[in-house]
Amino acid sequence: MPRRICYCFDHTEQDIIDDVRRHGTSRILAEIKMAKAMGRCQCREKHPRGT
Repeated sequence: MPRRICYCFDHTEQDIIDDVRRHGTSRILAEIKMAKAMGRCQCREKHPRGT
C-alpha cells in the first residue's frame, strides 16, 4: 500500500518522488505549502489519526 503524504490532496510518497524526477523539484510539495498558507489544509479532518 502506498504511503500517503497528504490526506488533503491524496498525494503519496511515490507521487512526490515521481514529481521530483520529472521536474527536478517537487511541485506537489510547493502546491501543498501554498494551500496550507491559504488555509485550505484539511489534514486534521481527513487524516485517520487526526494529526
